[in-house]
Amino acid sequence: MIMQKKNLLSLAVMAALLQFSPFSAHAQLGNRKVVFTHQDTLRGSIGLGRLGWDVLHYDITVQPDYAGKTIRGQNIITYMDNGVKLMQLDLQEPMIIDSIINNGRTLSFTRDGNVYYTEIRDPAKMYKIKPGKAVIRIVFHGKPREAVRPPWDGGWIWKKDKAGNPWMSVACQGLGASVWYPCKDIQSDEPDNGERLTMIVPDSLMAVSNGRMTAKTALGDGLTSYSWEVKNPINSYNIVPYIGKYVNFSEVFKGAKGKLDMSYWVLDYNLDKARAQFAEAPRMMRAFEHWFGPYPFYEDGYKLVESPHLGMEHQSAVAYGNGFQNGYLGRDLSGTGWGLKWDFIIVHESGHEWFANNITSNDLADMWIHEGFTNYSETLFTDYYFGTAAGNEYLIGTRKGIANDRPIIGPYGVNKEGSGDMYPKSGNMIHAIRQVMNNDKKFRNLLRGLNKEFYHQTVTTAQVENYVSQKAKFDFSKVFDQYLRTTQIPVLEFNNDGHSLKYRYTNCVPGFNLPLKIMFKKSQWIYPTENWQTLKKYPEGTFEFSVDPNFYVKSKAVHE
Repeated sequence: MIMQKKNLLSLAVMAALLQFSPFSAHAQLGNRKVVFTHQDTLRGSIGLGRLGWDVLHYDITVQPDYAGKTIRGQNIITYMDNGVKLMQLDLQEPMIIDSIINNGRTLSFTRDGNVYYTEIRDPAKMYKIKPGKAVIRIVFHGKPREAVRPPWDGGWIWKKDKAGNPWMSVACQGLGASVWYPCKDIQSDEPDNGERLTMIVPDSLMAVSNGRMTAKTALGDGLTSYSWEVKNPINSYNIVPYIGKYVNFSEVFKGAKGKLDMSYWVLDYNLDKARAQFAEAPRMMRAFEHWFGPYPFYEDGYKLVESPHLGMEHQSAVAYGNGFQNGYLGRDLSGTGWGLKWDFIIVHESGHEWFANNITSNDLADMWIHEGFTNYSETLFTDYYFGTAAGNEYLIGTRKGIANDRPIIGPYGVNKEGSGDMYPKSGNMIHAIRQVMNNDKKFRNLLRGLNKEFYHQTVTTAQVENYVSQKAKFDFSKVFDQYLRTTQIPVLEFNNDGHSLKYRYTNCVPGFNLPLKIMFKKSQWIYPTENWQTLKKYPEGTFEFSVDPNFYVKSKAVHE
């Protein structure tokens, strides 16, 4: 397969280098030394067991036992066989694979912690392979890790609703889908042709998942199976069951690509609250289609599903647990008041449909691509409905959440994300890029262009950086280095004697070149570097100036 969607070859080379590098087991994150294990490398890199096969489709069946907190099921994986010999299948302990059948042949297998290996072909032999589709069936069972504080601490969720009914789901971003079903658990290999999830549950409950329901079958003995199917590529951690006493209502949104089915699944006693609060969903869709382009999954529809945790960007089935209220659990994360004008979970988690689900990072280290742009979607939503000044104020207010504890980009090849600053700090970086472009039509076209250029693809940070610089017609590479790869806040040092203004950047990466808008009685652009410069058109007799607060930099008066 042409590696336009998945840069598997480059990842494989990177993983090989990591395995033989003296730095492969350690990373310096801020002041903390993190030691990575063999299991981390197996999970986060393209090793031999992930070469030679490309996932095309998952067909998962799962039956949970609520009382015992166990599950059993199977995953039928259709894949493109490009000559795979040793196949790595991920399933985290204490889950167990019972059997593996490939194209009708039962295979033996071995286990290495959270990884199973099975030989599709003898690794010691040479083969002349004609690439083609193949099917492998994995039967599994076990007691999956239980989420303690979902969605931050992931796993299977076993709860009861307020009426005492069982309520089950999964949250596993970062931790990985292999916490509950066997798969190729790396973001760079999504099933190109989508997936189907069949859930076998008691008749008294309803099972909901991504995409559209394709079958409901009474099995007898008090059980019913529900099958839901996704047509588009989907990240493995986004495939989730929602099982509970659900009811639903729906509407049709007249969107950028025609009619979009929008449906809402909530616990039966919350129906009236949901009808009122979920009026926010089409407002979100209107704003984001304006900024980002068409919703990326018209074929699968859009859903909000009430969840037993706060929320998650599960593709076409967004998890919602915000208590049917505005803000983030009723709070404004910006402290400005604007964040109480809209429902944080509906806006933020739906923003991920464009950044995380449509455009997905190859490696968890580059998760800022998901969270930075989606953090900024909150500003753009505020801007769309309340004006640019309101959006700017909201954005600036989010800076109080920046810790500058460690770089935003994490270590590669070990399934490790960087700092939580990937949310507000990345959002502020994107805001600075918007200011420099100084043209919202062009900035909007850049965002829409990203979603068109990388439609249903996985990407690297380098691809995103290069695209932004190319379309903005400005080299932002040092700006990305500054905000993504260091913890330093740039400082504009200045000497202002009322007759001239001298300025330069300090506390920055070499070559840092972010243009700044400064404010006298009128605004004016300057182009600082690490060398002292003098403002040529300086307002005579003006002593007061300030840096436009839309830029995340500090300023400091100094004397030469």
